[in-house]
Amino acid sequence: MTALFRGLLVALCVAVFWHPTALPAQPTAVARAEVVDYDAWERVARRAEEVLARGLASDDALSVLRGQLTEWRQQFLDAQGTNSARIATLRAQIEALGPKPEGDAAEDETVAARRAALQEQLNQNLAPVRRAEEAYRRADGLVTQLDGLIRDRQAEKIFRLDPTPLNPVTWPKAITALVSVGEVAGREVSENYQLRRSSVLQGLAVTVVLTLVGLVMVFRSGAWIERGLQLMRLRRGERSAGAGAAFRVGTFLASLFGVILPVLGMIALIVAVESTELTGDVGDAILFAVAVLVASVATARWISTQVFPKAYPPKPLLNVEGVGLQEGRFYTLMLALLFALQASISILSDSALRVLSIPVDVQAVLYLPVTVLAGLMLFRFGQIMIKSARATAAAAAAAEEAENATPVPRPSLLTGGLGRALMAVGIAGPVAAAIGYTVAGNMLISASTLTLALLTVLALLQRFVRDAYAAVLRDEEKANGLIPVLIGFGLALLSLPVLALIWGARGADISEAWSMIATGFQLGDSRISPTVFLTFAIIFALGYMLTRLVQNALETQVLPKTKLDIGGRNAIVSGTGYVGIFLAALIAITSAGIDLSSLAIVAGALSVGIGFGLQTIVSNFVSGIILLVERPISEGDWIEVGGTMGVVRDISVRATRVETFDRRDVIVPNADLISTSVTNWTKGNLNGRIVLPVGVAYGSDTRRVETILREAAMEHPMVIINPPPNVFFLRFGADSLEFEIRAILRDVNYGMIATSEINHTIARRFEEEGIEIPFAQRDIWLRNPETLHSAAAAGSAEPLDEEAAASPRDA
Repeated sequence: MTALFRGLLVALCVAVFWHPTALPAQPTAVARAEVVDYDAWERVARRAEEVLARGLASDDALSVLRGQLTEWRQQFLDAQGTNSARIATLRAQIEALGPKPEGDAAEDETVAARRAALQEQLNQNLAPVRRAEEAYRRADGLVTQLDGLIRDRQAEKIFRLDPTPLNPVTWPKAITALVSVGEVAGREVSENYQLRRSSVLQGLAVTVVLTLVGLVMVFRSGAWIERGLQLMRLRRGERSAGAGAAFRVGTFLASLFGVILPVLGMIALIVAVESTELTGDVGDAILFAVAVLVASVATARWISTQVFPKAYPPKPLLNVEGVGLQEGRFYTLMLALLFALQASISILSDSALRVLSIPVDVQAVLYLPVTVLAGLMLFRFGQIMIKSARATAAAAAAAEEAENATPVPRPSLLTGGLGRALMAVGIAGPVAAAIGYTVAGNMLISASTLTLALLTVLALLQRFVRDAYAAVLRDEEKANGLIPVLIGFGLALLSLPVLALIWGARGADISEAWSMIATGFQLGDSRISPTVFLTFAIIFALGYMLTRLVQNALETQVLPKTKLDIGGRNAIVSGTGYVGIFLAALIAITSAGIDLSSLAIVAGALSVGIGFGLQTIVSNFVSGIILLVERPISEGDWIEVGGTMGVVRDISVRATRVETFDRRDVIVPNADLISTSVTNWTKGNLNGRIVLPVGVAYGSDTRRVETILREAAMEHPMVIINPPPNVFFLRFGADSLEFEIRAILRDVNYGMIATSEINHTIARRFEEEGIEIPFAQRDIWLRNPETLHSAAAAGSAEPLDEEAAASPRDA
């Protein structure tokens, strides 16, 4: 437990205070290779092999040896870059000489001599690289063996079966051990006071002041912060829609002082006690345990007010209210208190072992009640999380049934799953500790508690990022935008090493994982590492930005001054974008040091996949390039393809967006525009013909009708004069004399408007001239009308037939 807490403390200090500028300047790869002492390395490697063969060294000794091996391994890794530029030059020179002649063909003596000299220089430059590679492999193997040995010991310690703490015989021993710890601490204070009485009395005033300040900050600062937050809420006022993002950010930052001030007060108390120099090893351990207790309770109180707040803001993280909020705050504080007690028992046990002899079974008895109570708190906390998930699910279902316009968040699977996991841990941990697996049970409870705290803090930080982003942009709707999501994802990634430390990973394991990531992996003649990815990303981003700037300059400054139409300009701008992105990617790959020849196998595999599964995408891509180059259609054209008629709005690599006349967007694959017939109504020019059928009544003067129709067409401003509109007398129809006007418009996009206006003119002129526009009429002739007359005379007294007589007409 002590190692876990100290590991977390060290990790926190490194994360807060580490900065790259704090490290000493590292020598270059060539300089490292020159100063590598392989004789010293050989001695370290042999000693490591002997330690591994015996397996008797302590964990601390193994950790020290591992650190030395890690330093040597890093030197060898840096030494592998020795003479890299010279090696690349020599290889290029050898390749320039061409391949050796095959068979019995003799090579020119001058070329052969030059090839041999270059090869000898290459071997000389490769020698230190090969030696560094061999030493690196040896060091890496030794580090791996040491890690395996340490992990085996750690696993053996965790799953060690101790005497059960349920044996009543050991209970009095546990009480005696606690009393002994108190007696030892008191004796240390008494002895030190006798030795340093004068110095203690001289610094008594400072000690008293620091003690009073520390006590006030520890016990009263939380109430002050809570009162200040209440005043902020009162001044802000309660609002039905909730407080603004800026106000939520302010209350969050102000609430952090509820943790900072008690910790500062505890630091003042520690300084006050240490200034007296009265405590010894056990006293210092007690003081450290009290500091852990204060920090845990202060942090838990802050978390409880954020997750289960008494007043808004903030909003509760879990869907609970009323009594559930009070229970959540209580269980959070109890978990923190029990965790601090577990850590205190571990700290005191480790410290007292130097003075007292506390058996393992006695330690198990001390741990058991704390473990049982902590398991109960975790179980109840899991129940609250499950209840919250169910309440959220019910609210979401009710909103869907009511078709509520206000979105209701769906329940998170993490909440329900984590609640069930906590309930299981709350049972398994105490049972394991009661059986005798004290370390495993305690680790299960403490690690679960810390994991819960870590996930809670992560959720609070993600909420703070969303509120801060919305406050900066002054837009509540952008709180769930892409940038806050990416920042939240980054925070989740940063929490993974802390999570690994919580569950038993060592700092060396984290550094080893980072070393593997930083070293990267070999791909052909190139090594892919985070540095390579970062270089690639930066250069590609710069190339992409430069491409966009060039596109913008072409679109706004250069191309408008040319005689190109809008379609040609758009094609040039789009083509420039594709070429620029391709060149940016190529330059970024080359600058990052990635050997493209090593991707030949991958490219071959991708070609097979393209041939089978991506042929449609490739077909559309090639068709898009053809459309941009040949420009059979351009943006703004009125086209008709596959029954779809509309205006081309955008031509991309895969598809073309056509906006129909009812304002709907139709995505047409580019392959369809290449392989099928396409009608382009506005290709080249906007001229287009309209056809207007007109019918007049029989008996009308056909020549006069022809003149009126021609004049009506000529009067419209959209109709061009050359060629003039034509009027044709087509046929003698069943109901009318059928004429047809055929006229060419300056802009076919106004075809419907021109047709309507010409029809209005024709109707007016026909009315003025008295020309009738017929409509369909039909005359009905009866062969035997006398039958109807006789039936009408007979009246309705007798039915016409038996079927009519049988019908219930009088019903």
